[in-house]
Amino acid sequence: MGKLQYLPANISKDALCEVIAQDGAAIIEGVLDTGQLTQLKSEIMPYVEATHVGQDDFTGHLTTRTGALVARSATCRGLVMDDLILGTAQSFLKPYCEHIQLHLTQVIRIMPGQEKQVLHRDRLAWGGFIPDKIEPQLNTIWAVSDFSRENGATQVVPGSNKWDTKRKAEDAEIEYAEMAAGSVLVYSGSVIHGGGANEADHDRIGINNTYTLGWLRQEENQYLSCPPEIAKGFSPELRDLLGYTMGSYALGYFTPPTGPGVNPEVVPPEYLFDQKAAGWGETLYDTEEERLEIMERGGD
Repeated sequence: MGKLQYLPANISKDALCEVIAQDGAAIIEGVLDTGQLTQLKSEIMPYVEATHVGQDDFTGHLTTRTGALVARSATCRGLVMDDLILGTAQSFLKPYCEHIQLHLTQVIRIMPGQEKQVLHRDRLAWGGFIPDKIEPQLNTIWAVSDFSRENGATQVVPGSNKWDTKRKAEDAEIEYAEMAAGSVLVYSGSVIHGGGANEADHDRIGINNTYTLGWLRQEENQYLSCPPEIAKGFSPELRDLLGYTMGSYALGYFTPPTGPGVNPEVVPPEYLFDQKAAGWGETLYDTEEERLEIMERGGD
């Protein structure tokens, strides 16, 4: 049986990748300081407090889930782009894609009286269609408040990322991601986990930022949560992570819906923000060999 490891904030991305590949999950301690947490809460709590509770057992009748964090919070943008977390996500997922993308941003507030969430694997967001050998996502839960078993710390089953998909976790195999505010739980899309029961008299608040393969549909539609008029103010790197770039050679282009001849027909998403940098108007193929290779793969 695996063990939920507690790791220092200065761990390297390569070392963290090894732990996640082996155990499926780990906790990085003390990533955010008191000042960062204070600023973070000042930005997100007005939205959290205005969010209604879930309407089914899975989302939680005493749980709120608040999204669009990249658009709403500068501190959350920093969490998404954190060097260790983003570097780990890129290394962990790159064997299965050309580009990674942001899958979800969500404040999860578990309020007193909320029962345990059913244990699950997040990769099932795409049903059972992704082969087991492909890891589709890497997830984080940033502790905005202290996480304890009493107040609903996330249930995690270390090592379950390597189990047969039909195997169920026994009670003795379940650990709890107890951690101080400012720490972050990192876990793969294949590890069994679920929100804990809140038997305390206060809320448990965490931020769930997750990353996925660039060729998969995102859980949170970033183009609607962060439309171009908002995304234009972000760095190109953050825009790429939201999905405003090509997922691979032929994934993600668009045609501006304008009159005849006003704009080019097939352009990458970057055209929205910098037409010159996007390189529109250039040939789709650098060489004749590339054109033939694309045609053999099924392109035009």
